[in-house]
Amino acid sequence: MPRLYGRDWTRAELLERVGDVSQLGGARPVLYTEGPEAGVQAVEVRTGGGLSFTVLPGRGMDLGFADYQGASLCWRSSTGEVHPAFYEAEGERWLRGFYGGLLVTCGLTTAGWVSVDEGEEQPLHGRASYLAARNVHVDGDWDGDDYVMWVQGRVRETRVYGENVRLTRQVWARLGERRLFLDDVVENLGYAPVPHMIAYHINPGFPVLDEGSQMISTAREIEPVNPAWQDQAADYATLRGPTKDWVSPVFHHRQRADADGWAYAALVNRRFPGGGLGLYVKQRPEELPWLWQWKQTGQGTYVMGMEPANCRGDGRANERARGALRLLQPGERQEYHLEIGVLAGEDEIAAFERQASAARG
Repeated sequence: MPRLYGRDWTRAELLERVGDVSQLGGARPVLYTEGPEAGVQAVEVRTGGGLSFTVLPGRGMDLGFADYQGASLCWRSSTGEVHPAFYEAEGERWLRGFYGGLLVTCGLTTAGWVSVDEGEEQPLHGRASYLAARNVHVDGDWDGDDYVMWVQGRVRETRVYGENVRLTRQVWARLGERRLFLDDVVENLGYAPVPHMIAYHINPGFPVLDEGSQMISTAREIEPVNPAWQDQAADYATLRGPTKDWVSPVFHHRQRADADGWAYAALVNRRFPGGGLGLYVKQRPEELPWLWQWKQTGQGTYVMGMEPANCRGDGRANERARGALRLLQPGERQEYHLEIGVLAGEDEIAAFERQASAARG
């Protein structure tokens, strides 16, 4: 039953009061028309519970801008959601179109650092975010007294004489809530095993991120990607204000699940008016055992990445060398599930902390 304007409502009660459910919330396709974003398909979603976000079928079914009651939940870079035609695959040029936003998909056959794997250069974070979706379906409907809205689409990373991997994604939310769900299925449509690496690059920014903000994690172990950052690992949870000449450490969190199979991470700003504001993500360690933390508190590039992943972020060559590279066999499917939501006020932040503490044991 949707909770709107301080009370719960039945379907019948709401429909008596509106001419169309879009008065309360819903999903609406739009098309960007200017600059390097021209031609990118997007879908604006309003939950009616204060959470609004954009799904980008034109950019890998990723999640663009998101806000809660007007307060941004994500960092935005200077690039904008550039059209996939502008993708530059070499080295770290992925960054020329890294717009930030709520979630950018890294994968599907490589993710993390640039590396050379079996004689072929693997670019930073792969191609997934620059693949436009097909079979896009945008809709909403009643399920009893709940109204559910969704965006679904498929992207394919493929080439002649190479990989043929498809991602089917559904992003959905319920009317009146301040959370969303992401359900993915990755399939190997080819006839040979193919490397499969994926990371969900979630990018909370100001005002969730500010001086004194803190990270909450159910990690059972936390280690720096670079041994030079070992002395900073103990302080992974505390965030600074914008810092000149900041060199960003990256930490790998080995996530631990609760009794229901979920692991948690959040960034919370307790100083935000009204008792605090936070952005959280839940993942299943049986699917995504790692969480990458990108602690980037530089000037302008002021963001703390929380990135559920099926691999470490050292690059595909390193993953293969460790004997940890995930291979999808011909016809094999792998599912992933995430929940992303808002923590509003000190009571919700405290409850989330108690859940995380219980999961850590």
